[in-house]
Amino acid sequence: MNFTISHQETRDPDKSVAYLITKSTPVENLSFTKTEAAYVNQQIEKNDKLIHINSYFKQSFVLVIEDSHSNEQREKLRKHGFDVCQTANKHKVANLMIEDKTDNPTAWEDLAESIALSNYQFLKYLKKKDANSLKSLGIISKNTDSKNTDRLQAVIEGVYFARDLVNEPHSHLNAEHFATVLSEKYKDTNLKSDSLYKKQIEALKMGGIIAVNKGSETGPTFNIVEWKPENPTNSKPVVLVGKGVMFDTGGLSLKPTKGSMDLMKSDMAGAAAVAGTMLALAESNAQVHVIGLMPATDNRPGKDAYLPQDVIHMHDGTTVEVLNTDAEGRMILADALSYAKQYEPSLVIDLATLTGAAEVAVGIKAIAAMTNSSDNLEPLKKSGFARHERIAELPFWDDYKEELKSDIADMKNVGGRNAGAITAGKFLEHFTDYPYIHLDIAGPAFLESADNYRGKNGTGIGVRLLMDFFYFREQNKVN
Repeated sequence: MNFTISHQETRDPDKSVAYLITKSTPVENLSFTKTEAAYVNQQIEKNDKLIHINSYFKQSFVLVIEDSHSNEQREKLRKHGFDVCQTANKHKVANLMIEDKTDNPTAWEDLAESIALSNYQFLKYLKKKDANSLKSLGIISKNTDSKNTDRLQAVIEGVYFARDLVNEPHSHLNAEHFATVLSEKYKDTNLKSDSLYKKQIEALKMGGIIAVNKGSETGPTFNIVEWKPENPTNSKPVVLVGKGVMFDTGGLSLKPTKGSMDLMKSDMAGAAAVAGTMLALAESNAQVHVIGLMPATDNRPGKDAYLPQDVIHMHDGTTVEVLNTDAEGRMILADALSYAKQYEPSLVIDLATLTGAAEVAVGIKAIAAMTNSSDNLEPLKKSGFARHERIAELPFWDDYKEELKSDIADMKNVGGRNAGAITAGKFLEHFTDYPYIHLDIAGPAFLESADNYRGKNGTGIGVRLLMDFFYFREQNKVN
C-alpha cells in the first residue's frame, strides 16, 4: 500500500491542508491571508460546508461540520472527503494535512478514512498508469494520537488488500494463487497462516468443496488464518468465514441471463473481506482472538462437474441433494462452518456474495443479515451504521427450513422461488451449533459505477464493519 496516515504535532504552513472547523471557529486563526479569510467567512455565511482555496503553491480546504455526531453527519463528511481527494489529485498534491479545530471525536477519522479510500486505484494491468499524486495524510488533532492513526492505517491497508483481491481477474487469481497470495501477504506479520490443498480437503471429507471443484482444471484450497495476541480479551475465538468462489459460471446450471457472468470474478468478495480483516487485525495489534476460514475454488461446467440431482456427503456427514449447481457458495461455506465447530467459537460470522435475492431485497445500499444470535447482531448493526456499511436484518424463522426438505437426502441445496436469501441462510445454519451471523454482501461487494469513496469495482465491504465491531469487543472486553 503506497499511502500513509500519521499523527503529527505541527505542520509546515506551506503544505496543503484541510481544516475541520465549526461555524464558531475563528477563521482568522487559520493560515489565510485577509482576503482568503474574508472569502471563507463569506462562504460560511452562505452555508457552504466545503470551501476550496487554490493558492497556487498549495491547496487549502475548509470543512464546516455540524455539532451533531450522528451517523448521518459522519457520512456527509466522508462524502466531502471524496471531493477533497479528487481536488487534491487534480492539483497534484502529494502530501495533505488535516488540521482539526473541533471537539468532535470522530471528525478527523471520518475525513481521513474517506480521503484514503477515495485515493485507491487498481492500475496493475494498465500500460499507461495515471497514478494519483496523493501519497500521505498527516493528522493534527487534540482528539487523537498516533495509536489511533496507526489503527486507521491498518484498516485502510485491510480494505486496499480486499479490493485488490476482488479486482484481480481469475486468470491471475485462482484458488491455488489465492493461497500463495495470502502466504506472501502475511509472512511479515504475526498471523499464523496455513492452506490445505485438494488431497487434504478430501481427507477431511469436505464434500461440498470437492463437489463444486469437480469441473475445474485447478484444485481447491482451504485457507486458515489465525490472529491471537498474547492476552486477548476473549477466551474463545470469533471465527470469520468467507466465500471464496474465485469465478462462478454457475457450473452445469450455467448462468442464463444477460450479463450475469460478467462480474463473477467478484464472487470471492467474502473471502477477500476476511483476508483484509485478518491483515488489519494484525497490523493494528487488536486485542481479540480471531480465526479466518476461506474455502476457495472456481465453479465450472467441466467434464467431471457435479450434476443437478447429485447427492453430496458434507464434512459433518449431512447428505445434500443438489438441485442447482449455481447454488455453490453455500456448499463450500457449509463445510467451513462445520469445520469451525472444533474451535468452540464464541461467535461465527460468514460473509458471502451468496444470492441475487439479497441484492434484489436491499440493493447495493446494505448487507442482508440473518442470525440465531440477536445479542451479537445488535452491536454489529451499530458498527454498520457508524461505518456506513449498514446491515438490514431479514427474518430467520425455522419455517423457512421446510423449503429445504429433500425426498432422497437430509436436505436440498435450494428452496423455492420466494425468500431465496433466507432459505440460503437456513441451509448454512444447519451446519452450525454456535452463535452465528450470516452476512450476504451480494449487493455492495462490487459496483459497476463509482459510488463516492467506495469507488468502482471491488469495494472491500466488510473490513471496516468488522474492525469497528472488533474494537467494540476489545474495549468492552466482550468474551
